[in-house]
Amino acid sequence: MKMQPLIVVLHVLMVVVFGLLGWRLFYLQHCQADYYADEAYSSLHAYTRQEPQRGRILDSGGVGGRVLAASNKIQTVFIDPGVLGHWDDVMETAGALQDVLGMGAMEICDMIAERRTRRFVAIKEGITEAQREAIVAANLRGVGIQSQYRRYYPMGALTSHVVGFIGGNTDPNDFDKIGLSGAERSYESLLKGSRGNHVFLVDKRRYPIGMDTKRSVAARDGSSIVLTIDSTIQEFARSALMKQVQAYQAESGAAVVMNPWTGAILALVSLPDYDPLEFGKADIGRLRNRALTDPFEPGSIFKPIVVAGALDKGLLHTTDRIYCEDGYYEKYRIGEWAGHRFGNMTVKAILTESSNIGMAKIGQKMGQKNLYEVVRLFGFGQPTGVDLPGEDAGSLRPTNEWSSYTITRIPYGHEISVTALQIIRAFAILANGGSPVTPHLVRAVVDDKGEVTQVSRRANLAGHLIKQEVAEWVVREALTNVVNEGTGKEAALEKWQTWGKTGTANIATNGKYDTVNYTASFVGGAPADVPQVVTLVTIRKPNKALGKGYSGGRVAAPVFREIMEKTLTYLEKNQR
Repeated sequence: MKMQPLIVVLHVLMVVVFGLLGWRLFYLQHCQADYYADEAYSSLHAYTRQEPQRGRILDSGGVGGRVLAASNKIQTVFIDPGVLGHWDDVMETAGALQDVLGMGAMEICDMIAERRTRRFVAIKEGITEAQREAIVAANLRGVGIQSQYRRYYPMGALTSHVVGFIGGNTDPNDFDKIGLSGAERSYESLLKGSRGNHVFLVDKRRYPIGMDTKRSVAARDGSSIVLTIDSTIQEFARSALMKQVQAYQAESGAAVVMNPWTGAILALVSLPDYDPLEFGKADIGRLRNRALTDPFEPGSIFKPIVVAGALDKGLLHTTDRIYCEDGYYEKYRIGEWAGHRFGNMTVKAILTESSNIGMAKIGQKMGQKNLYEVVRLFGFGQPTGVDLPGEDAGSLRPTNEWSSYTITRIPYGHEISVTALQIIRAFAILANGGSPVTPHLVRAVVDDKGEVTQVSRRANLAGHLIKQEVAEWVVREALTNVVNEGTGKEAALEKWQTWGKTGTANIATNGKYDTVNYTASFVGGAPADVPQVVTLVTIRKPNKALGKGYSGGRVAAPVFREIMEKTLTYLEKNQR
């Protein structure tokens, strides 16, 4: 009778123990089933990542044109020393590889000896297809072939600021290299494609014995992009600009060629430039795309824009005559370039002779509100929306921050900063009769299956920012006269009537103007009746001490002339 309580306790304990065991079994088989299934699957399977081929970047010729960026598959033979247990195995493997790779067996052994503790020792990079097949056929223990894509840039520095480059990625879950600059960065999502994943069945030594096709996912190659850039025109622009930057020992320069009807950029050059394959070795200043990132006070190339706006608003008429104070506007402390002395001038003459005083008085006629609206209307103080990274918006202060002098300074390109791309867009609007355009670089996208999608960014030719007759007068009357009779004579061509405007601007630094260094510019187009292209050239800090001149008419206009003559001849030949 005394044993009965003990038996009850033992029964209770047994029930508890078996209950716990049952719960544990239920927990393992049901609650943790997926976890252990995955653990078992991982021990029986291996994964290899398949990188997609990055899309190509092509010039305006498309698939049949020039390749600006592409990725080639590079195959590398490697050895896993951990698989080759004894040194005799290493020597045997090296001996088998020497004839296939054209390397000495001892050289291969030395490479392995230096990295014996590693599981991956690269033996030779860039093997041929015949070498790869021979190695696969030999089925050597511990020997493998790694395939990877390597980016290259056939045009080198020529299109460096347009195409950009790829580099290391800080996100370990993403691709090893991503676009860091230029079109490579802007179109990263299209170019990169999507990664694949191959799943293999493996034995206990982790050797593959088959593929799990259900869980394997093939990589999808990236799409290619076709640019609006014409490599030939790009070479015209770079060659002409480089020659002048060197001749005048200038700090930097930029040149842009654009179709004024569509906003398509045919050439974009920024100097100094760099080799995209060696971007890590380049000085940081070489990596800047100065046409987008370096705003500057434009000087006199800004004058036609203000005149066009004043005419469009009816605040100025082409027949108006303005007294230009005989060379010095004392109240506002404004003088003329090179000490010129002008009296009464027409609007056309003000642009032809580039009168600062005449433009100051046009600004006063407009008033703060109208002047500000015109400048904003042409897109200044805001990005153009070009499909390249790093664009600066320039600087246009609100009217409540203007001084009493500002209304007389902005009309001749002071107290405002602009980018080269903003200026050429404004001149494109004048060239096409007053319609808005968006500068852009990509013309089409070609997906991994070869399907082509056109990217259309045509100007809204049905709408106008300014009246067509105003834009045509500024181009065909005033700005052609600048070339024929005024400050832009160095931009003239024999075969085509060019038009445009010179600019020579002091460089503003810390609120003061540098009286030694200037930015020399010219922007315009041709032919005057129906402009095919507009071109901008700006050169920063030509060396005044050389005694060869530093003005836009002397330094930048000849570069414009060379680019335009070669470009128009080339386009005419291709249109036949």
